[in-house]
Amino acid sequence: MIGDERQDRSDETLDPQDWTELRAQGHRMLDDMLDYLAHLRERPVWQAMPATARARFHDDLPHEPADLEAVYRDFQELILPYSAGNAHPGFMGWVQGGGNAAGMLAEMLAATVNSNCGGRDHAALEVERQIGVWARQMVGFPDTASGIFVTGASMANFIALIVARTATLGVESRRTGIAASGKSLTAYVSAAAHGCVRQAMELAGFGSDALRMIPTDAGQRIRVDALADAVAADKRAGHTPFLVVGNAGTVDIGAIDDLDGLAGFAKEARLWFHVDGALGALAVLSPALKPRFSGIERADSIAFDFHKFGQVPYDAGFILVRDSEVHRAAFASPASYLRREARGLAGGSPWPCDFGPDLSRGFRALKTWFTIKVHGGDRLGAEIERLCALAVSLKSRVEAEPRLELLAPVALNIVCFRYRGPDPDRLNADIVAELQERGIVAPSTTTVDGKLAIRACLVNHRIRQCDIDTLIDGVLAVGAELAGVSDAVE
Repeated sequence: MIGDERQDRSDETLDPQDWTELRAQGHRMLDDMLDYLAHLRERPVWQAMPATARARFHDDLPHEPADLEAVYRDFQELILPYSAGNAHPGFMGWVQGGGNAAGMLAEMLAATVNSNCGGRDHAALEVERQIGVWARQMVGFPDTASGIFVTGASMANFIALIVARTATLGVESRRTGIAASGKSLTAYVSAAAHGCVRQAMELAGFGSDALRMIPTDAGQRIRVDALADAVAADKRAGHTPFLVVGNAGTVDIGAIDDLDGLAGFAKEARLWFHVDGALGALAVLSPALKPRFSGIERADSIAFDFHKFGQVPYDAGFILVRDSEVHRAAFASPASYLRREARGLAGGSPWPCDFGPDLSRGFRALKTWFTIKVHGGDRLGAEIERLCALAVSLKSRVEAEPRLELLAPVALNIVCFRYRGPDPDRLNADIVAELQERGIVAPSTTTVDGKLAIRACLVNHRIRQCDIDTLIDGVLAVGAELAGVSDAVE
């Protein structure tokens, strides 16, 4: 009997028996999501997930199938209302883009073809290679450069570190390890760098003690003179300096290092020069902003994210390396099951898995390709420029309001300020939490020169001047309310 049942089910798949019904449900879902994007302003930026909704995610593993419509109702009730909110124009908290409708539709198409972009010869890899060409053109890299998609700049920075290590110690270090070289390698980054650089040093086996945190100037830019002193001191102590990381937009205030000065120093000192451009590198698409990044074209590698200023739906990080041969030497791992052929599906070498640690890779390139093709590089650059102009407008409003205090210079698209009042650190933390919980606007906090700051990071292309006004009005109203000021704004 069991054998007969198995025989009867041998031709079953997970495809629906009724494609017409699925088509109708799919159209409803698509229409709902387009309506969701079209009416974002009518929704709270964020709202806390109630305990009753959280409890629904504690169910046991389902063993029986459920109707797609019922599962979609669960999505509408339990997931959609409690998203992080970064698609909303009131989201200004962290360095997260807002996505775009064309990219959303492309994600559906990518899921349909379900490509594994680790390798072999198929169209998805040509799309990724096309993005690599465009990325080289954006930053002024030569045709010898290579690039691949990764989850985000944290992974891109890690890959750059591995490439720099291999370039310094030679490809044999992949087999023998760092210790066999007998060298004590040291790397350098500003004290304002993102924590993922430190983590990369730890994951790569160097240890965070081998990372030198270089002081910054008043604008949070790395001091090249202090860098030179640190490198010289390490050489005298018998260490081997091998890497310097420049910031194309620091995470706290958006500061841009002297990339040209760093490039010149790195070349003279024979260091690998990597640029962490997670926040700001794509601002080179704006002719007005591009001069601020002078020297980025001289880097040995650059990490950046299309899902931030590029507005591509998550995730779409990218690593670009000037010398593709050095890049490939750090990761290529021939194996019988990855045999390359001159013809057939196993052709198309080199493959993306030769340039990074992932063999199983999604089709991230398609939503990026759609976004760039539909909107164009000039329009994307104009949006970045507009967001930076809004940051200047926000800065002006802060400076014009006696109850507010600007805490850092505005280098790009981030404004750090606070409400003046008793116990200002606690007060401003509470202001931010209240604004988020009331669904009005969602800035974040950071610390600048020992002071807790309200941090407004303008990355979402949907942000307008009215949203800047909502932020300021909200901070003033909630600040007055929490500080007990009698003229609190309702």
